[in-house]
Formats: sequence, structure tokens, C-alpha cells
Amino acid sequence: MSFPLLTPLSTDQLRAQNIPAPFAFGQADRVRFHELDVLDHVNNARYLSWFETFRIAYLRDYGISRYADAENRPVLVLKSVAIDYKAPLHLEDTYIVAGRTRAYRNTSWSMEYGVWRDGQLCATSEAVIVLMQNDFVTRRKLPESYIQAFRDRDEATFEG
Repeated sequence: MSFPLLTPLSTDQLRAQNIPAPFAFGQADRVRFHELDVLDHVNNARYLSWFETFRIAYLRDYGISRYADAENRPVLVLKSVAIDYKAPLHLEDTYIVAGRTRAYRNTSWSMEYGVWRDGQLCATSEAVIVLMQNDFVTRRKLPESYIQAFRDRDEATFEG
């Protein structure tokens, strides 16, 4: 599998790698030596970094934040995250992280992620992200532009 690394992939490229709809955003990367543990496979904690790297690209692509203007950047808090490991990844493996917003509420949204290698699902994850005011205490209502992107691109549903 040869893809441009850390560059958004088309839905055709995702489907060709057995990544199912409604996942519409993903990017490829490869396993580096410093990501391995003593068992010679990717250390579990590295997946969190991969999901964070993915999430920043996702937020930029969906118009939620460009991360260029610190004063106007949204305050996003990762409330919870869970990972289910299914198959190990090894040095130089090329993998794809794909993700989407599954559901949203008034002030937060739930994302799901997958990591695939050669069409095989190697890990899944779920996360809840909360939009906060600049005081980091008060929740902020999701703008309509976020909701529209989640619904239109990810088929997300309101979870009341």
C-alpha cells in the first residue's frame, strides 16, 4: 500500500482499503522505530498520539479550527477515550487512521476511529470531545457549522 503520508485520502482510497462507509476522512502513515515497545510492536500509548494527529487534521478539514489564531481557536477538551486493540502493528507497517463524528449533543460530540493495515482493522476507538468557553469550565453550545459538517460528511445524528 502506497499513499501520501499524513495527507487526507479520498473516499475511493478509503473504500479500496476496506474502510467502510460512513468513514469519509482518513490519512495514512507508517510505523516508526520510536513507536515500538519491547515486544517489537506498536506501544499502546502511541495510538492516542495517532488519534490526536488525525483529530487535528479532521478539525482543520471540517472547518472547526485552523489552529492558526490562538485567540479565536475553540477550546476543545477530550473528555473520554477508549481503545480496543485487535491486531498488532510493526515497524514500517503503513496504516490508515480513519474517523468520523458518530453523534453530537448540544455541547459535545462523539467520535469513532479505526486503524487499518492492508484492509485489516487493527484497532478501534471512541472519544467524546466537549466545546468549552475560554474559562475551561463552562460548556459552549456547538455552532451550527459544526453540526452541519458532522451531519453532511459523517452522517452523525443528534443524541439527546
